Amino acid sequence: MIAVELEGLEVFGRHGVEAEERREGQTFLYDIQLEVSEAALSDRIEDAVDYRLVADCVREASESREFNLIEALAAAVADALLARFEVERVRVRVRKPNPAGVPAAYSAATVERASS
Repeated sequence: MIAVELEGLEVFGRHGVEAEERREGQTFLYDIQLEVSEAALSDRIEDAVDYRLVADCVREASESREFNLIEALAAAVADALLARFEVERVRVRVRKPNPAGVPAAYSAATVERASS
C-alpha cells in the first residue's frame, strides 16, 4: 500500500449548527489520507495522485454547500475524493478549531471510504 497524505490543509468554510458559525465562517483543518496504487512508484506525476488536485477537490466540496455537522462535511469530502481519483481507500479527518461552547482546542470527525 502507498499512502498519499495531506495534514492540516486549511480551508475556510461556513459550517456549523449555529447561524453565527455559518455567517462568520472559520478555517477548518483537513487531514487526508489516500491509499493509491503502486503506479506512483514510476516517479511520474501522471501516474500518481497529485496532492494539489486533492486540495482543490477538498476546497470544492467544502464550498459546495453549508454543512451543519463536520461528520457530514467529512463524508462529502471523502465521497468527492473517491469520485474524482483512482484510489483504493480514503480517510478524511475534519478538525474544527475552538468549537463553540466547548473548552477544547478542536472537535473532529473522521470518515473512511473504500472504492467499490
